[in-house]
Amino acid sequence: MHSNFKIRVLFFMILFTFNFCIENLVKANYINMRKQNYKKEIFLYIIIGFFAGIISGFFGAGGGLLLVPFMTKILKKGEVTARATTIMCIFFMVLASSFFYYKQNSIDWNIALKSSIGGILGGYLGSKLLVKLKSNILRILFIIFLIYSGIKLIL
Repeated sequence: MHSNFKIRVLFFMILFTFNFCIENLVKANYINMRKQNYKKEIFLYIIIGFFAGIISGFFGAGGGLLLVPFMTKILKKGEVTARATTIMCIFFMVLASSFFYYKQNSIDWNIALKSSIGGILGGYLGSKLLVKLKSNILRILFIIFLIYSGIKLIL
């Protein structure tokens, strides 16, 4: 019975997230879009979110590596909008992944809570810097970060 409750909560979270994203897409940009194109774009968003969620859940990070280029290159969003939107998407992915890791008792709460303090401060500072930096500098910093991360994974 306890397991059924968790499944229902997860289902509700997924449904709420889906509804939240759809409502905001409609309100933000797509009110006057033709119905056929709208359905294709929603499907594309769900697919890209699905793969970003798999990457994020499997590796514990990396969903943004897929979402940011998707938003800047395919959706033609600005660097700041793409990164800010990605953070919101990742928030919901992390909620879903955390639920399963919690269920498996895989979370070290001592480390998680202490690290979260630094994460909150770093997230605040990072978001302040994001809106102040020029797009080309953001792009260069992102590329440097990707190269550095790739090298560290290999070595």
